[in-house]
Amino acid sequence: MSEYILEMKQITKEFTGVKALSNVNFKVKKGEIHFLVGENGAGKSTLMKVLSGVYPYGSYEGDIVFNGKVQQFNKINDSVETGIVIIYQELALFPDLPVYENIFIGNEVNHSGVLDFNQTIVESKQLLEKVNLKVNPETLIKDLGVGKQQLVEIAKALSKDVKLLILDEPTAALNEDDSENLLQLLLELKKQGITCIMISHKLKEVISIADKATVIRDGETICTLDASKGEINEKEIIKNMVGREIEDIYPKREKKAFGDKILELNNWTAFDPQLGRNVSKGIDLHVRKGEIVGIAGLMGSGRTELALSIFGNSKSYKIQGDLFVDGRPANFKHTSQAIKAGIAYVTEDRKGDGLFLLQDIKNNITASNLKGISSNGIINQNEEIKIADHYKSSLGVKASSLQQLVGNLSGGNQQKVSLGKWLFVGPKLLILDEPTRGIDVGAKFEIYSVMNELIEQGMSIIMISSELGEVLGMSDRIYVMAEGEIKGELSSEEADQEKIMQLATQ
Repeated sequence: MSEYILEMKQITKEFTGVKALSNVNFKVKKGEIHFLVGENGAGKSTLMKVLSGVYPYGSYEGDIVFNGKVQQFNKINDSVETGIVIIYQELALFPDLPVYENIFIGNEVNHSGVLDFNQTIVESKQLLEKVNLKVNPETLIKDLGVGKQQLVEIAKALSKDVKLLILDEPTAALNEDDSENLLQLLLELKKQGITCIMISHKLKEVISIADKATVIRDGETICTLDASKGEINEKEIIKNMVGREIEDIYPKREKKAFGDKILELNNWTAFDPQLGRNVSKGIDLHVRKGEIVGIAGLMGSGRTELALSIFGNSKSYKIQGDLFVDGRPANFKHTSQAIKAGIAYVTEDRKGDGLFLLQDIKNNITASNLKGISSNGIINQNEEIKIADHYKSSLGVKASSLQQLVGNLSGGNQQKVSLGKWLFVGPKLLILDEPTRGIDVGAKFEIYSVMNELIEQGMSIIMISSELGEVLGMSDRIYVMAEGEIKGELSSEEADQEKIMQLATQ
C-alpha cells in the first residue's frame, strides 16, 4: 500500500481557452497536515474543486488516485463517499436549524427510513466533544459565532467518516483566538489519523503546523517544502509564491513632513439604535495630509462602526460631537455628501458591500462616479472604457479584459477593482477597512505599494486592520480601539505588538 493517501497526476483544467491548471502534480501522505499555498488566482481552489468533484471527471485532464485507486468523481457526493470532505470559507450551514441537524443534514440517523432525533442529538454531542466545542446541540446556528460555526462544519465532516479533510481559508474570518483553537484541533485530528489539506494565505499558520507545503504559481506546481528539512519558512514560501524574494513585505516610504489636518473628530459619539448602545464613544482623532493613520483593535472594538459613522453614517447612528474636514465643520447625512467632501471608504466586505460581482470590471470601477463619465445624463462609453482601463493598468488588475466579471476574479484583483472604484471619485482621504483581508502576500505587497504612491501624491489614508504587522509596517501613527473608545495613540517609532495588544485589551 502506498504511503500517499492522495496523488493528483498531471492535472490540467481549462476555462474557455484559459489554462487555470497546467500539468499539476500534488501528493499528500497519510496523516499529514499539508498546506496548499500560492497567490490569489494561482489555481489552489480550482485544484481542490477538481479533487472534490465540483469539476466532474471529464472536465479536466489527468488522474486522481485516492487510497491507491483511480477515482472518477462526477459530483461532490462521490468524493464524500470515499472519505474526502471539503469545507469552504463561506460555510454551508443552515442558520435557522439547530447544530445537530446541521451536523447530520444529508447524512441523517434513521431506522427503516424514520429519523431518530434522540440518537442524532446523542451522536452530535460526541462529535462536538471531538472538536472541543461546548455548546448545546439544540442551539441554532445563527446564535453561534463564526469560530464555533467553523467547528460545527468540522464535526459535520467527522460524521461522514472523513479520511481527507480539506479546508479552504478556514481562518479568514476568525479572530486570533478562534484561529489558534482551529489550528490546535487540526493537530489533534492528525493524531487520530485524519489527513488534512489546508489553503491559507496566513504564513504564520503554515509555519506553525504544516508538515509539508506545496506552492502553486500561475496554475503550475512550483515545489513542495518539507518542515522536517527546515524548508518551511517565510522567506522560502514567499520566494516560491511570487517568483522573487520580497525582502521587506512593507515597502519603504520616504518620510516627509505632514500637511494640515484633513480630518478631525472631537468627542465623537455614535449611538446604534438597533443595538441600544454606543458603538463609538468620545473619539478624538485627526489625520494630516500625506499621512497613513492605522486603527488597531480586536474584533468588536468599534473600528468599522467608526468608519461608517464618518462616511455618511449609512447605519443611521445618532451622532454627537464634531467633525471637521479641512478645518471646516461638516455634517454628513449621506455617503454622497462625504464623497463630495473628498472622503472615500473601501469596505472590509468587498463581496457583500464593495462590488457588483455579476458586473464587469468596467462597470464596477465607474460605479461610484457616473457623473464623471456622463453628459446630460448619458454615459460616454468611450470615456468609461478609458477610465476603467487606466485604473486596471495602474493598479495591476490581472484580467483577460475589462469585460471580465468581477465575481470571477481572485480576491487580490477584486480588492484592486474596489480600490480603483473609489480612487475614481478623486478623494483626499481614503478609509481602507481591512485592505488585505483574504489576499496573498504578493497581492498585499502590491496594495501596500499603491498606498505609498497615493501618499506621495498627497492623499491621506486611514487604515483599519486586524493584522498587527500590517498596522506597524504601514502606519505613521496608530490609534488603538477597544469597546468603542480610543485607548491610546502611538507613533510608528514607539509602537510594537505588545503595546498595541496591551491597549486593545484594556
